[in-house]
Amino acid sequence: RDPPSAMGREDTLREELGSLHGIPLYKCFVKGWPQVEAFQARPDDLLIATYPKSGTTWLSEILDMIYHDGDVEKCRRDAIFNRVPFLEMKVPEMLSGVELLEKTPSPRLVKTHLPVQLLPTSFQEKNCKIIYMARNPKDVVISYYYFYQMAKIHPDPGTMNEFLETFMAGKVAYGSWYEHVRGWWEKRQEKQLLYLFYEDMKKDPQREVQKILRFLGKEVAEGTVSRILHHTSFQEMKKNPAANYETMPTAFMDHNLSPFLRKGISGDWKNHFTVAQNERFDRHYREHMKGSDLHFQMEV
Repeated sequence: RDPPSAMGREDTLREELGSLHGIPLYKCFVKGWPQVEAFQARPDDLLIATYPKSGTTWLSEILDMIYHDGDVEKCRRDAIFNRVPFLEMKVPEMLSGVELLEKTPSPRLVKTHLPVQLLPTSFQEKNCKIIYMARNPKDVVISYYYFYQMAKIHPDPGTMNEFLETFMAGKVAYGSWYEHVRGWWEKRQEKQLLYLFYEDMKKDPQREVQKILRFLGKEVAEGTVSRILHHTSFQEMKKNPAANYETMPTAFMDHNLSPFLRKGISGDWKNHFTVAQNERFDRHYREHMKGSDLHFQMEV
């Protein structure tokens, strides 16, 4: 017989998504929602917000490096998911994001994928700084497809074509990509929000890191920036067990199916989309981004 611990876990694997205020989400996260909604932010919290598969881990690592003044050893102190707790995370047998955050000394880095309308109110009441990073949807959908395969908290993604339809319909975990990126974009007038793009980060990481430093009001030595850029390059992060999620139990994430940090490039969708899929996606994109001044680079 399976030990009870494994049983608790099995229940959450390959389960259909639940719904949180109309947003598709893992049922175990929905169960933990009351704690998340009541979460008490601290004024010096920094929130890292993204739609899934948009460079969250990369941005988190950059910020942890900035917070530790470029000290690589300090940034190896623990896995990224413990250094930057995932606010709404709630799975059996593990500390929830909220529990982890309560034990984290200030200043805290907090990660979330919540759409803007579901953000706990205390972040605004405490006037916390927020950095949002968006990535073009064609690369997001490919990355998300591989993530659905390896992270078994997701339902079975089906074929690439089926998953593409699920994604366009906004029926994936965290809902519509369009609503997510646009919802946060509309908030960017607020002085406490910095809105970044994954593609800009790829193109000129130094400029983007400087932008982050200005936003945080932090000054660092010249050498520190180059150390941060080196340590947070894809090659370095992919082989760093503290950043690449290798230490997650295989029951949750099977790196044999697909590594968590897969390619870290822009434009990988071109290796996956058929001509027909691309045309269909472009039409859908134009329709859903109509009237918005938010623009994406589909490759770098």
